[in-house]
Amino acid sequence: MQVTAIKTRIFKENEDLEAFILEHILALQEGAILVVTSKIVALAEGRTADLKDKERIIREESELVVPTKHTLLTIKEGIVMANAGVDASNADGKIVLLPKDSFAAAEIVRAKFLRHFGLKNLGVIITDSRLLPLRAGIVGVALGYAGFKGVRDYRGTPDLFGRELKLSRTDIADGLATAAVLEMGEGREQQPLAVIEDAPVEFVEKVDRTELHIDIEDDVYRPLFDNL
Repeated sequence: MQVTAIKTRIFKENEDLEAFILEHILALQEGAILVVTSKIVALAEGRTADLKDKERIIREESELVVPTKHTLLTIKEGIVMANAGVDASNADGKIVLLPKDSFAAAEIVRAKFLRHFGLKNLGVIITDSRLLPLRAGIVGVALGYAGFKGVRDYRGTPDLFGRELKLSRTDIADGLATAAVLEMGEGREQQPLAVIEDAPVEFVEKVDRTELHIDIEDDVYRPLFDNL
């Protein structure tokens, strides 16, 4: 698998996202996965606000808000995240929200670029950054994706010694997002796009946007945080 980050000019609010991508990516190979950071998707949608309204907007954007020492810990779209993804970094004095619907945004980009480049198989991932509990540093997460299965399910299959796997699933979408975010960077790199080639994915026409979701009652970490 090969991940290539794409250096671009600075994306401006309310710009045409597809035109911007085509300005910097002149070709895509069959079976490629195009990675787009959520910030430029949100900027294209005009999803910005004044910095002074940050806490109010975080609460409006969240399904659950828990104040902590460092941030507002929130749940949005079934994902645990700080501040509902609302971010002031690399935002020129404003705060930038998450895209309105990252799965829909990914599918729109995918449909346009399938036609433009004459492809049969193309994946698209809209990425953001996340902290993991008890781990320093950020990793990537797929807020939305299109064109491939986000989970590889091993349940019911045998392991190396013939024992049936009961719980094992591989989070393909977030794994690819992390690989891309590692190359794209978090600071001044100015690389909001990436292309992944030869990824181990199964391409599909329609994704199940709930396939990565786990109910909070079934989450393996819930007892730990209940006890804390």
